[in-house]
Amino acid sequence: MKTIDELLADGDGVRGKRVFVRADLNVPLSGTTITDDGRIRAVLPTVVRLAEAGARVIVASHLGRPKGAPDPAFSLAPAAARLGELLGQHGIHTEFATDTVGESARAVVAGLADGQVAVLENLRFNPGETAKDDAERGAFADRLAALADLYVGDGFGAVHRKHASVYDLPARLPHAAGGLIATEVGVLKKLTENVERPYVVVLGGAKVSDKLGVIDHLLEKADRILIGGGMAFTFLKAQGHEVGSSLLQEDQIPVVREYLKRADERGVEFVLPVDLKVAAEFPDLKTKAP
Repeated sequence: MKTIDELLADGDGVRGKRVFVRADLNVPLSGTTITDDGRIRAVLPTVVRLAEAGARVIVASHLGRPKGAPDPAFSLAPAAARLGELLGQHGIHTEFATDTVGESARAVVAGLADGQVAVLENLRFNPGETAKDDAERGAFADRLAALADLYVGDGFGAVHRKHASVYDLPARLPHAAGGLIATEVGVLKKLTENVERPYVVVLGGAKVSDKLGVIDHLLEKADRILIGGGMAFTFLKAQGHEVGSSLLQEDQIPVVREYLKRADERGVEFVLPVDLKVAAEFPDLKTKAP
């Protein structure tokens, strides 16, 4: 894939072109207050570079897991406002569209001048974004593609998803990797092709199934793999421990057992939590400062 550096160096440039940036603005919220704007700051350099080069930038992202319909609790409005504040420090004007491909999105994008930015509402407010049906997902991608001339992928936390804005849309537009993606890919190459030892990897998340390919690859590279998050319970169950009603992917236990066996044969150590807190129900899991 072409990088943003190559895109900006291209003779045609991006001035006057509508550039769709798939970002990851899935920030933690307390009500409408952002508690950590790290993901917004991470994509900022890509958006600034495109805007300063004269592109008409369309930023899109998901936030949380709404059910394919508008839900005020998952609105991207707070993230859009924060991005607007940061872009304002660079003299870049930002507008917010209150839908994804509807009247508001079309009007806001049509009203952009060179060097301005539009932020679309939460992509997951449209059921086509996460649809498992290829035709439904593709139809939504077609409507997104109608808004733009070029595509820049810079939502590293979402690139593994088979979603319309991540998987289908780049196939419909000339595309490039944003600065964040290029940096992360460079780091991954360093960690998988030219490793330094001892090589210790930390993995977390809710689902083992999301990490199968990563774990399979790392078993050939790592000296030690630390497992945290909800996925740890599937590993603990595979080792024969009882995990009660904790998050568990029962169907992945055979796969995890095979990984544990391979790790033992290769001398790779899996490190799992040993200091779990147990309660009758999830809401009872409250911690207090010492």
